[in-house]
Amino acid sequence: MTVLIDQSSPQQPASQTDQDLRLKHILKTLPKEVFLQDKRKAWTTVVINVLLVAVGYWGLSIAPWYLLPVLWVFTGTALTGFFVIGHDCGHRSFAKRKWVNDLVGHLTFLPLIYPFHGWRLGHDTHHRYTNNLALDTAWTPLTQEEYANSSPILKKLYRIIRGRFWWVGSIGHWAVVHFDWRKFEGKDQAKVKFSALFVIVAASIGFPILIATTGIEGFVKFWLMPWFVYHFWMSTFTIVHHTTPDIAFQPAEEWHEALAQLSGTVHCDYPAWVEYLCHDINVHIPHHLSDSIPSYNLRLAHASLKENWGSYLYETKFSWDLMKQITDHCHLYDPEKVYLSIPEFEKRQAANNRAA
Repeated sequence: MTVLIDQSSPQQPASQTDQDLRLKHILKTLPKEVFLQDKRKAWTTVVINVLLVAVGYWGLSIAPWYLLPVLWVFTGTALTGFFVIGHDCGHRSFAKRKWVNDLVGHLTFLPLIYPFHGWRLGHDTHHRYTNNLALDTAWTPLTQEEYANSSPILKKLYRIIRGRFWWVGSIGHWAVVHFDWRKFEGKDQAKVKFSALFVIVAASIGFPILIATTGIEGFVKFWLMPWFVYHFWMSTFTIVHHTTPDIAFQPAEEWHEALAQLSGTVHCDYPAWVEYLCHDINVHIPHHLSDSIPSYNLRLAHASLKENWGSYLYETKFSWDLMKQITDHCHLYDPEKVYLSIPEFEKRQAANNRAA
């Protein structure tokens, strides 16, 4: 659903046309305090998150088998909070010192076996080119031509990941993208290589110890299942952030930076316990307008955006109906209908073949 506010409201920049709109115009309307880093809030978030994860693992160690699914969900969601802290570190909004951001980022990503710099540098591209059909790196839809020219195996994988198995999408992205330091050059390549080797070495030491002390069952119970829950949220959050039947990716020549960030980003309300454990990362529109806003200031920034730019904002609530809309329809880029589902595309292709 879209929140509409009367554009003649005195808070709305009435003389600003969409094509003239720039990020700086929007950012000037935000309270200055949303950009301020608070060391106490940042480190309190870390301490609370560590305690919550510890509670999750303690529960897993003593709970009967029938409570394990609940504890996997809790622990995996708390681990997603670790990712959000590392996410702030990657954007340098956790601390003023770069080395602190890098240290905390590597440590919070470590339980997820997630290479910090490999993710950080690729994620920066997503922020620079949000919803740019040619350059964005997050859940960018294939064009109909790209899909038609893909191999049968790639078509099958694409149908799976853009469909009801969306929740495994981030696992593939993690495995294929963030460990490949060959895509980078110079200092960036060295950083990505370090991050990849850091988690690979840690896993090669930690996993055998975990298996030796708890068995394969312990490896599944204490690491694999919470890790799957983390990837469920990672996949879900990231696809919802920019994908609805109403939000279009744009070809590079038509792409508009400010509108892509302001109106091409989704604010999605999740259950309160998910919001708490994941540090409000789904209050996502202000984060795309400025990634220097710390996660603990996102709600204040969003309230200001609703007051001043409300007619541009897309807000919704997490539900199975929302995921059905996205996974049943938002498959292939279509310049007229925004998205075309794969069944619709195949039906259209069959009709064209018959006509020919």
